[in-house]
Amino acid sequence: MPLLTTTNVIREPIFLNIYIVGSIALLMICLGIALEIALYSSNKNNGFKAPEKNMISFVLGVHQLHSKLLTSFIPILLVIPLAFFWGVADWMLRWYQPYVTLSEGKAPAARSILLDYIALNHLTALYYSVKHKHWLISVSTLTALSVIFMQPLAGSIFQVQQVSYTKDVNVTSMHSLGLSPTIYQLTSFLASAGYAETAVYNNLQDPPFVHGGWSAAPFTAPPGSILNGTLAVEITAIQTHVNCTKPTSFTTTNLTGSDVVLSAIFSPSCNGSLSLDPSDGTDQFSVTAASTCATSNQDQNFQPIFFWYYRLSDNGDALGTAVFCQPSIAIFVVKTTMDLNNGSMGKCTIVRPFDHPNNVTSNPLNGQAFNGLIFNASNISYITARALAINSGFSAAIYNFASQQPDGLESVFDDPYGFVNATKNIYTQYLSIAAQTIYFLPNKTMISAKLTSDIQRLFVEALPAHLLSLLFIFVGITSLIVHILHKRSRRNLQLTSPPGSIAAIVSLTSRSGFGDLLLPYDDVSRMQRNFTGLTFRLDKRTGAIVAEDDFEIINTSDNAALLGGKGGYGVGVGVNYLSPLSRTSFKDGIEPENT
Repeated sequence: MPLLTTTNVIREPIFLNIYIVGSIALLMICLGIALEIALYSSNKNNGFKAPEKNMISFVLGVHQLHSKLLTSFIPILLVIPLAFFWGVADWMLRWYQPYVTLSEGKAPAARSILLDYIALNHLTALYYSVKHKHWLISVSTLTALSVIFMQPLAGSIFQVQQVSYTKDVNVTSMHSLGLSPTIYQLTSFLASAGYAETAVYNNLQDPPFVHGGWSAAPFTAPPGSILNGTLAVEITAIQTHVNCTKPTSFTTTNLTGSDVVLSAIFSPSCNGSLSLDPSDGTDQFSVTAASTCATSNQDQNFQPIFFWYYRLSDNGDALGTAVFCQPSIAIFVVKTTMDLNNGSMGKCTIVRPFDHPNNVTSNPLNGQAFNGLIFNASNISYITARALAINSGFSAAIYNFASQQPDGLESVFDDPYGFVNATKNIYTQYLSIAAQTIYFLPNKTMISAKLTSDIQRLFVEALPAHLLSLLFIFVGITSLIVHILHKRSRRNLQLTSPPGSIAAIVSLTSRSGFGDLLLPYDDVSRMQRNFTGLTFRLDKRTGAIVAEDDFEIINTSDNAALLGGKGGYGVGVGVNYLSPLSRTSFKDGIEPENT
């Protein structure tokens, strides 16, 4: 009889290889830890960057796959091999368990040759493993059941949301502080005054890089389509104050003839007057230099100014007022934002004073602010025409704004601060817009910024992530322990062919003899009765399944078991050697042939 050797003993399946099982178990533990780290990072960083283009759609050649399909399909696809591996590994353990029990010896039939875990579903296999105290199989079956939850959990851990997200970017500042060389051409003032006047008539908002009294150096927005984007930068900005006040005393005097004189006192050293002809119109307005309020020898471009407003009411009453304004500028480095949807600039917060050398705060301007309405006389006709257009058009815009008020023009005259507020707001907008072109020069520099926009971000959901992480770690640790212990229990198991096929089973039992106790039409219960009183084991020399009497100690050497010697169940065992139940079964099976 051939004996077992190391050359004819089969290797264990790859799914039971302890090194492969250990590697997969370690991977599971690492995945569980990595998932917790990913959840922490997702919460800390407001999610992860999601690709702008659907790469899977590109690869598959389809139009667009829904983001939820991507966040569900891909994670499930990744855990399927792990679930498959542990399912097969559990199947292998249950496949080998009856043979492991036989290798330990003295195995009752119910726990060995009659036990078939493979034909049972997981729940039934769990019941019988507990019943037969196959604890490793019980734990392995529970593990195989738990991996079922890996796929639904994996399909729910990711979610794509559109959120507000801030990141660091670099933008180009297009201008730096410097006095425009074309300032005295008055084109900048004319265009700025035109915008301010148009804003009055058409209710326009501040243009880009202007907000209230602030005018910032222009900068470029990042390229590409940005949804609800806001760019936060630290940039050089000029703050304009027009310093407008109402007169402490105002009088309207009718002179001999048709002239009317408007007189206003703002301080003991600052007063002015304007003579006008009522026949020129019932509504009149003008801007003049406040020379009496200016410093000695101050250039007319920088002198304070008076705004004059006059109206002859329907009942013949003369209404008039004046506003005194003395513009000034201050330069700072500010923190501000720009709305990338419409280019509007947000609120400016001063960071620090601007202290770099320049020709605005130092020579020749020395920090003086242009009044933008009164200019030095020029011999060039078109420059003179521009100055006149600016002066007359701007004061007309303020007067028109007052006439648009809900309570009418006369209510603005009656309000002590009516024309002061109107003049202040419109004049501030005009000088802030003009500052863009008269106090800045083209000069490109890179500056850092923070871009906040609504983008798609990939988030890790807390509850399924925690559950899946625990499941990964549980399966990894538990399966590793189970397979290490089962490996030890298989150390005496030697098979020459994989269990399972009919030929393999027949080869293990063909010379054992106890096959004579069975008939082809025996059901499970009859086979169990026929094997009552017997225990089974694997012969260590030949690998055959050997049956032994459980109630009497007899000589059951390997040779006797194989050849039908005294005490074992060999090929020589006949009807007379069978138990009463087997003998009855045998007789029932052959009596019809004897009749």
